[in-house]
Amino acid sequence: MNFVFPLRLLVLLVVPLAIALAVWIMRRPARDPVAFTNFDVLAGAIGNPIRHVRRWIPAAFLLAALTAAAAALAVPRVRIEVPEQNGTVVFLVDVSGSMRSSDVSPTRLGAAVNAMRTFVAHLPKSYKVGLVAFSSQPQVLQEPTTDRKALDAALSYLQPEAATAIGDGLGTAVDLTKSSLRAAGVKRKPGHKLPATIVLESDGAQNMGDLSPTQGAELAKRAGITVDGVALGTPGGTVSYGFGDFATTIPVPPDPAVVARIAEITGGRSFTAQSAGSLNSIYSNLGSSIGRQRKWSKVTGWFAAAAAGLVFAAMGLGRLWGSPLP
Repeated sequence: MNFVFPLRLLVLLVVPLAIALAVWIMRRPARDPVAFTNFDVLAGAIGNPIRHVRRWIPAAFLLAALTAAAAALAVPRVRIEVPEQNGTVVFLVDVSGSMRSSDVSPTRLGAAVNAMRTFVAHLPKSYKVGLVAFSSQPQVLQEPTTDRKALDAALSYLQPEAATAIGDGLGTAVDLTKSSLRAAGVKRKPGHKLPATIVLESDGAQNMGDLSPTQGAELAKRAGITVDGVALGTPGGTVSYGFGDFATTIPVPPDPAVVARIAEITGGRSFTAQSAGSLNSIYSNLGSSIGRQRKWSKVTGWFAAAAAGLVFAAMGLGRLWGSPLP
């Protein structure tokens, strides 16, 4: 929290003066002397500690009210997270043959689909979500939409295919994101990024395509689009092809370095997941944080309301207990 007009907090100097005044009023001798012939009555009048404490409570409330009022005068504000306007997320999913590996249950691709559904559940309903799959070449399966049922159906179409063209996939995802925001009338402000994120899910190194992963990342950077990447799989992951004597087992370790480099270039985050549980956790956290921006919000009303409440409390207690303050 901070204050728009911090110099106005100098008004708080009134508080110690008010404390001194309260002490003086509480301790000044009575104007009219009262004679006590009964010493028991006198002891009860001056020796009740509860009564003595009660005399100070209304004054304490009044001083707290002054403090809250001075803070309100300085216009306090706090930073809060709010969803970005026209927020857009595009899933960029690797559907190369290695995604059929079962080192992550039930398969790498199956775990990825489940995690993406978890991700979407944490996004604001107003966010548009699109889907691009890439293997030997990229394919747009769902343009950014707020229709969660349409997206869920598109996720169900994902099937492992052949090679890995990460760079080309990034290029397609960038074009799709830009066109969606352009259609919504969103223009990039100088020095700011677009209200969009590409979430890359891949498990292998590129072995096909016209654009390299770095070139694809540079396209995203120039467009002002962040790429968050997740490298999925274990170092011992394998896939098998063929049957009987023609069966072949191929190692398919993930390549987190490529994913990390893409995220680094675009200012995004990178993660490595070696189990379905860790993947779900990553996507859950991403869904709770993507597309939200921190903005300053004035809370002057809170302090003003607190000041008013404290004043009424001080007045009520003062009348109830017969305190000289307020």
